[in-house]
Amino acid sequence: MAAELTAHELIAQHRPTLDQALEAIRTRAYWSPHPEHPKAYGEDGSLDMAAGKAAFDALLGTRLDLGQPGTDGFVGGEVSPYGIELGVEYPHADMDVLLPAMKAGQKAWRDAGAEMRAVVCLEILKRISDRTHEFAHAVMHTSGQAFMMAFQAGGPHAQDRGLEAVAYAYVEQVRTPDTAEWTKPQGKRDPLALTKQFTPVPRGIGLVIGCNTFPTWNGYPGLFASLATGNAVLVKPHPRAVLPLALTVQVARDVLSEAGFDPNLVALAAERPGEGIAKTLATRPEIRIIDYTGSTEFGDWLEANARQAQVYTEKAGVNTVLVESAANYKGMLSNLAFSLSLYSGQMCTTPQNLLIPRDGIRTDEGPKTFDEVVSDLARSVDGLLGDDARANALLGAIVNPDVKARLEAAAGLGEVALASREVANPEFPGAVVRTPVIVKLDGAKPDDEAAYMSECFGPVSFAVAVDSAADAVELLRRTIREKGAMTVGAYTTDEQVEQAVQEVCLEEAAQLSLNLVGGVYVNQTAAFSDFHGSGGNPAANSALCDGAFVANRFRVVEVRREA
Repeated sequence: MAAELTAHELIAQHRPTLDQALEAIRTRAYWSPHPEHPKAYGEDGSLDMAAGKAAFDALLGTRLDLGQPGTDGFVGGEVSPYGIELGVEYPHADMDVLLPAMKAGQKAWRDAGAEMRAVVCLEILKRISDRTHEFAHAVMHTSGQAFMMAFQAGGPHAQDRGLEAVAYAYVEQVRTPDTAEWTKPQGKRDPLALTKQFTPVPRGIGLVIGCNTFPTWNGYPGLFASLATGNAVLVKPHPRAVLPLALTVQVARDVLSEAGFDPNLVALAAERPGEGIAKTLATRPEIRIIDYTGSTEFGDWLEANARQAQVYTEKAGVNTVLVESAANYKGMLSNLAFSLSLYSGQMCTTPQNLLIPRDGIRTDEGPKTFDEVVSDLARSVDGLLGDDARANALLGAIVNPDVKARLEAAAGLGEVALASREVANPEFPGAVVRTPVIVKLDGAKPDDEAAYMSECFGPVSFAVAVDSAADAVELLRRTIREKGAMTVGAYTTDEQVEQAVQEVCLEEAAQLSLNLVGGVYVNQTAAFSDFHGSGGNPAANSALCDGAFVANRFRVVEVRREA
């Protein structure tokens, strides 16, 4: 296979970016090589807004033939949450043919070394970045995210998470030197002398099981962590969100081929309607690594049944915000209103339970009763989403009928403090757009506990009345321990309460945000600096991204020789 991209060219182009990423994960300071603003694109060969939309439109109704071995037909059927049929067809694979073909390329990929693998991954990410506008429309019309969120979260933020995984993978692989000279003195006898060679070797084929809501943001960490550590990667997208990951696979295969490697190191596993291939794939002996984002039920099944594989899961939990007091009451309400509204609450990090003392809280505007806090928050959400154009830009569309059903059922669980309303989307009349619902519950009532101690994914929040700050802290502890949490928030001016909440989060391994009132929200995390999940509570068994996320995707094999 003739290489069009030489090692020298790739290293010269991408090693500086890799070094900056290594420095970023060391310092945890802000850094990103991927622009967040749509107007930053259109130069240096990247697609601008109009070209990206045209590229997406040109995909509709086409067949995306990736040239994969074992293709036995084509499948499709994606319908945008905005009401349009995508009509794109993807290759369906005979796994008995595809998986051996994927494994065949691993030897050369392993022997290329950590640096070469890293810069090839960075070239893949660079080409994806150049097509960010196209990918943004693909994410928007499979996830239901509003365009700006799809552009940022599905584009630069996802690319950052992929690059972050490559950086961690590189660090862990070069921790052990390639060779070592070992000499052990033997007194009057000649010393024992060995030459030792150490090689990171891949586990096998990695399986990425994609999610509907954030196909690239949640898919890229596992994909690039496995690829950078020498493994082939099979990408199985969610049936309703195939296009963004299929385009990713297409780019990866092109780059691998041009760099002189087997393109089958990355392949797509699209499925027929109702086929449900995830369980079958996850238990095949060739699959040695699994990355999964989605429901707790299936994540637990993978952890219990995919015994031959190293399984990394990001599931779900009951995210909680404790409100004890506020130094900036208006800022708190504004920040919470945005957090509850963004993407219609369809994020694994969106707050669900707001724990508020039933006797009220202290604020910079004087004391506020429980009812006042809840009604003020409801007004803040109403104010944020009162204009339909603004509401559409923040809410996006409801991703599937299950979310809509949970939203409608929530109103019957308690006193409704904020009713959900329909929002019309003039550009996409078929979109289902709903504002959040806030329901009051009593933390002391067993019937109410059944509601707030269950995950209710979507634009549903419960304002839970508790007897005291101490009770709130203990309920927070029990929620994290029993149900897990991807995020925890707290508002307090009391040092003892702050310390108590922090201690709970340290003991139960939950990521905590304190007193956020500005432009950073509890449901957002920044690559290279923030850890997404901790891997230490039931919401996820891994964190995006740390050393543990990459280190067990390869093993180091030693060869010793007499010196």
